[in-house]
Amino acid sequence: MVAEHIGADLPQLVDRMAEEMGWTALTLRFRGCGKSDGNFSLRGWVDDARAGIEYLASVEGCDQIWVVGFGTGGAVGLSAAVERIADGEPEGLARIAGAALIGTPADFDDWAQEPERLLAHARHAGAVTDVDFPADPDLWRAELASVRASSAAENFGDNAMLVLHGFDDEAVPQLDARMVADAHGDADLRLISGAGHQLRHDPRSMAILLGWLERRRNS
Repeated sequence: MVAEHIGADLPQLVDRMAEEMGWTALTLRFRGCGKSDGNFSLRGWVDDARAGIEYLASVEGCDQIWVVGFGTGGAVGLSAAVERIADGEPEGLARIAGAALIGTPADFDDWAQEPERLLAHARHAGAVTDVDFPADPDLWRAELASVRASSAAENFGDNAMLVLHGFDDEAVPQLDARMVADAHGDADLRLISGAGHQLRHDPRSMAILLGWLERRRNS
């Protein structure tokens, strides 16, 4: 995957959500991706997601925030949401209401075991462009082990959660989806038969996602 293309098709999805559901919708291009400045780091991506959450919370008429993330984006988005809850959601601003994780890994322990290989891949993909990055390699590596969707799900409280995964996902085993759902304790786990990792291109998964959000809004 080339960093320039990561998240490039998500504006189409948020436009659809805004038009069909009447929601205010925001998508991010994480640092190192597309035209966003900076270099890839998991902690940096969590900070980016948190900034997006805080921006939505400031939008007039927005009283609930629903975090939706694909792959790694699901893990960092959920982690950012849990951090905001733990910090104490400001009075009068939108609160976190739920999250949908699509094709999301339970952890990044495999990356943490081979950080040099991941860094080389990130450079090749264009997500890391500064030759002296990271300034602290040990800290950058530690971030890979600290961001865990399974731990974040456990701390998500009674907020609603959808865990959506392809039954034949070639990149993230379906066991990861089960781990995240089990950690939450009350997640709606959906496994799509015959589906792989790129679920945002699968009309079945998008129908499930939009239907779940619509039902949760009206519940």
